[in-house]
Amino acid sequence: MRALATGLVCALAGAGILAQSAPAIVLPKVAVDGAQLLQDLKTLSADDMQGRQAGTAGGARARAYVVSRFRASGIQPIGESYTTEFPLGAREGANAPAPTGVNVIGRIAGRRQPARHIVVSAHYDHVGVNSGRVFNGADDNASGTAALFALGKYFSANQPQHTLIFAAFDAEEVNLTGARAFVRRPPVDLKSIALDLNADMIGRDANNRLYVSGTFEQPILKPYVTRVAERAPVRLLMGYDNPKGGANYWMRSSDQWAFIEAGIPALYVGVEDNAQHHQPTDDYDNMTHVFFVNAVETLRMLVEEFDRGL
Repeated sequence: MRALATGLVCALAGAGILAQSAPAIVLPKVAVDGAQLLQDLKTLSADDMQGRQAGTAGGARARAYVVSRFRASGIQPIGESYTTEFPLGAREGANAPAPTGVNVIGRIAGRRQPARHIVVSAHYDHVGVNSGRVFNGADDNASGTAALFALGKYFSANQPQHTLIFAAFDAEEVNLTGARAFVRRPPVDLKSIALDLNADMIGRDANNRLYVSGTFEQPILKPYVTRVAERAPVRLLMGYDNPKGGANYWMRSSDQWAFIEAGIPALYVGVEDNAQHHQPTDDYDNMTHVFFVNAVETLRMLVEEFDRGL
């Protein structure tokens, strides 16, 4: 019976249907591996990751998973290791050791312009455990992290023109510390980075809307997004990037801001805030799963569009 059940699950996955306790998810036909994408999302947002807070055992467990999935997806380390440590600041208590954050960085070499880079980034940390409740951060930001693996697998089989750097940043929730550490001590010449595409919260929207922020102040990037929007499987919109918009200005709110501070073009890809944001209800089961798969497919299209045109 175990072998029969395993065969049935494999058959369903091969047919584009992911079996769950309720009800089965019929996956859209896309170029990325939707079944694996959802499995990665589920694993990263499980209780045993303890909310993936930077400098904690849960964060370390998540990091080990990220490294294993980078390797399995065909993303190669830059140098001898995927990981780079950086200080987080002192903990309370005179004898408490200073914690460290750890970025996970890899690349897929370009075939025509290998010395020019596009960074695809997402933060893998979240806010941990509070009052005994695990904040699993499925949308924020297991969704963007899982996307890195799916894109790595795709571009390993479809070599890009530019070298793609895949950056899973730690400590975004701590003043963008991981991204700022990357920019401060980059693995490549900063002048060789043409663009950062940062994915943060791309997994939950009942209205099928995904936003790209950053074209208002960087209009040279707008035509690329417009071309993808014409054929994307989600409603790809631009906005939330007018600096006069107050709380509706998203550009400072995630890791893309570290690149912009350094003079590197950057765009933010994400959904509007929802009731689960930074709540213990931000779980795998509360995601809009088909939208998430289509959002990652759209992110793939954006990477390809910029890779062709930059």
